[in-house]
This record gives sequence, C-alpha cells and structure tokens, in this order.
Amino acid sequence: MASHRTEDWILLRGLCREAGHWGNFPSLLQSAFPAATVHCIDLPGAGTFHRETSPRRIEEISEWVRQRAAEAGMLQRPVNLLALSLGGMVAWEWLQRYPGDIAGVALLNTSFAGLSPFFHRLRWQSYRRLLQIMLEKDVYRRELAIIRLTSNRRDSDHELAETWAHIQRQRPVSVRNALRQLYAASRYRPAACASQTPVLLLSGKGDRIVAQECSKAIHGRWNVPWLSHPWAGHDLILDDGIWVAERLQDWTKQLSGIT
Repeated sequence: MASHRTEDWILLRGLCREAGHWGNFPSLLQSAFPAATVHCIDLPGAGTFHRETSPRRIEEISEWVRQRAAEAGMLQRPVNLLALSLGGMVAWEWLQRYPGDIAGVALLNTSFAGLSPFFHRLRWQSYRRLLQIMLEKDVYRRELAIIRLTSNRRDSDHELAETWAHIQRQRPVSVRNALRQLYAASRYRPAACASQTPVLLLSGKGDRIVAQECSKAIHGRWNVPWLSHPWAGHDLILDDGIWVAERLQDWTKQLSGIT
C-alpha cells in the first residue's frame, strides 16, 4: 500500500458462516483503525442472503460479492479485504479480477486447490467429526460441535453456541447451499499470476481443519508474508481477535513506512 492507502475494511467469512459469526471483532478492528470504515458482507446462501442460491464456483461468488459491495457504496476508494477460509478464496479471486478495488488483502487459514492436496485443505483427522456435525439435527448441539472443532478456546463454548444457534434459526443455511459452497471451495484453483497488491497470510498452528501447510504453500508460491499463531484453531478471529488486529496494525504500518 502506498501513502494514499485506505484503512477501510471489508470482512468476508467462510463456509456457512455470516456477519454475526464475527462477534465483537468488527468493533475490535474499528478500535485498531479509528479512521476506518469496517463492513461485513455475507456470501450468497448465508446471513442476509441465506435465501439466495450459492454459486458452485468461487469466481461467481466473488463477482456476486463485489457487486453487493459496489451497490452499497463500499468501493468509492480502494479497500482492504480481511477474509477467513472460503472467504479467503473469494478475496483472492476478487484481487485477481479487480486489483484496482483493493488496497491490501489479509487471508486467514485459507487454502487453494493445485497448491495443496485435499488432505491438507481438509485434514483427514476432522472427517469423522465433520460427518457427525452434518448429521446432527439439534441446532444447538450442532453449533457447539462446530465451535469445538474450529476453536481452541473453551471459556465460553455454551454461551457462544446459544448465540450461533440463534443465528442459524433466524437465517438458516440450507444443506444445499452448504454443499454448493463446499464444492466451490474444493474446486477453486487460483490464477497463476502474482499481484502487486500487498497480501498478508495469517494462520493458526492449532487449526484442525486446514493444515498450516496450505498457508506455507501460498507463501512459497507468491512470496507473501506469513505469520502463524502458536495455538489458535481454524476460527482465528474467535480464538485471538486481538492478536489478529495487532498483526494487521503492524502490517499496515510497515507498508506505510511507519516505524
């Protein structure tokens, strides 16, 4: 980012998740960047758009999300994208197609086909638990199981599961849309070209869904900076949002030449 960079942010969540799953992180990010405007955009098939049919290709999801951002007036100047997991694939594709929209991209615990094998992109150790989650009919128990798989914190599991269950009851993600999102993620192969836009990789060493080798592969392919949290899981924001915000502050200061 050059001296004219913006501190505005657009946040993109992952598979079957929505703006409500960010919790207090948007406020935390706002505090870290007081001059910024922080937006959350839901993916098609989730959150505000849970009645929409999710496309089966990341390229189409990215176009859809960009259109929503443009309609909401979020692209008056270049923005930073902060994107988790599947959202990271959407952000990367957006960057490849419309680099002028974006000042910088921070990718959290994401992965790309073609760079990493499927058993790193979805760790085999999680297969049984993921199947149990898919078969669980009780919304609260299902959300609790998701939290215990994606997060390594145990201090507020039940309270958080109640909140997430309420989100699912209010704005349910259909099985059809979940499968369509999963299919899109599994098939996404990024463009082979490098971008001049700054990119930061953040990952959790304790991620039980996506192996850290996936971030390492992106780092090695495009030589972008990569930082690893020592214990956080897949939901890096939930486990240690303060750490993420501080790393983003450090990154943007480095890009601005501020010591």
